[in-house]
Amino acid sequence: MMLTLSATALARGIRDGRWTSVQLVEGHIAHIQRVNPTLNAMVADRFELARSEAREADAGITDAPFHGVPCSIKECFALTGMPNSSGLWSRRDRRAETDATAVARYRAAGAIPLGVTNTSELCMWMESDNRVYGRSNNPYDPRRTVGGSSGGEGAIVGSGGAPFGLGSDIGGSIRMPAFFNGVFGHKPSGGLVPGTGQFPMAEGPARRMLATGPLCRRAEDLYPLLRVLAGPDGHDGEHLELRDPATVELSSLRVFDVADNGVTRPTRAMRGAQQKAASTLEGLGARVERLALPRLKKSFEIWSAALSEGAHTPFPVLMGDGERVAPGPELLRRFMGRSQHTFMCSLLGLAEELTEPLSGLQESLLRERDALRQELDERLGEDGVLLFPPFPRSAPRHRWPLARQLMLRFDYSYTAILNAMHLPATAVPMGLDNKGVPLGVQVAAGHGNDHLCLAVATALESAWGGWVPPRRWIQSAGASIVS
Repeated sequence: MMLTLSATALARGIRDGRWTSVQLVEGHIAHIQRVNPTLNAMVADRFELARSEAREADAGITDAPFHGVPCSIKECFALTGMPNSSGLWSRRDRRAETDATAVARYRAAGAIPLGVTNTSELCMWMESDNRVYGRSNNPYDPRRTVGGSSGGEGAIVGSGGAPFGLGSDIGGSIRMPAFFNGVFGHKPSGGLVPGTGQFPMAEGPARRMLATGPLCRRAEDLYPLLRVLAGPDGHDGEHLELRDPATVELSSLRVFDVADNGVTRPTRAMRGAQQKAASTLEGLGARVERLALPRLKKSFEIWSAALSEGAHTPFPVLMGDGERVAPGPELLRRFMGRSQHTFMCSLLGLAEELTEPLSGLQESLLRERDALRQELDERLGEDGVLLFPPFPRSAPRHRWPLARQLMLRFDYSYTAILNAMHLPATAVPMGLDNKGVPLGVQVAAGHGNDHLCLAVATALESAWGGWVPPRRWIQSAGASIVS
């Protein structure tokens, strides 16, 4: 079925005459119309424009890597004519006048955006829920979260509605949704891909923590998509070499298996998935070493300190799209049902105000960050990869993450700490648990060594199958989209 193939295979099929771009676009539109009433993943579509662009693509076949292939875009990225609110009520009528750099690069590579997908408010929480669009639901179990902030992307790709999409990640916002929805997601090395044209944009040194990258259903698309996205645009990004994962000798890798962060232990199923990944790489000749990193106990604190380093726009000002919102009173209005902000967004604003005076603690945590970064750089070198859980458990039920936050259990620190380290990391699906919900592992490498992550992702997909399409949606598509 076309709904299960990689974007690379779909583009090849167009060039070979097996199908047309119109067929691909129509097939994916029909599937989105089938699943989206339950998932609420794509929050605004451009189906008629996509159909027109597909007809143009069929009229002149090119060698562009994704010629005529449909995709999806996270709503925080500017896509001409489409909403660009990032779930913020005061921006609900905002429409993009140009394309963000990453969007323009996808389109220049031949991709056809079908629409934009849901986020958390201001892209700063791990549940994709906001007052503009509402909550998104997981394609494997709608009672569960899709993650955030690229949760709409994870859900639409994971359901088969798009072969690939575009996400951003400052604390796990690509990798958690990719993991929760059973697909691949890559957070590039800090600086590899420009973030120009998204809202909100990180400031100061934290700008290198914010990564733009792909989510996709098949590992073979990761490198071609990253090649399209990589390279500075004159406003953001750095000149980093992106190497080909096909050049990686897996038998020469050193693999560090880090079981947990010393705070929250992963479930038995999650630990089992990571052990399978380690055993697979060991079977391919890699040297596997169990490793404990005591500094990971402060992952959340280090990430929080790094995120605020050098920032000059307070979060309550972002909440008001330039005008300061008082988060304390806003929380009270939320309890009375009168606020246009989510509870979590107001809570984050209040937390920032309360911790603002703690500059001495921040300096200490930044020193901890630098020490951990040096330790990881020395261990990983040019031939090391890190296996690390993307989250302590498979996708939890809705509201469970908020309950954990109120208990001061910051489970998303498993992904967030790698943003503070500026390291590349890939979320790799590793089958389903006994409840039919995706399992996965996170693969990280030294800065600039994205190709190692991608090579390992491809090897693990070959061994364990990668994305497992949700039966309830793919089977319901019937025979209308058969290759």
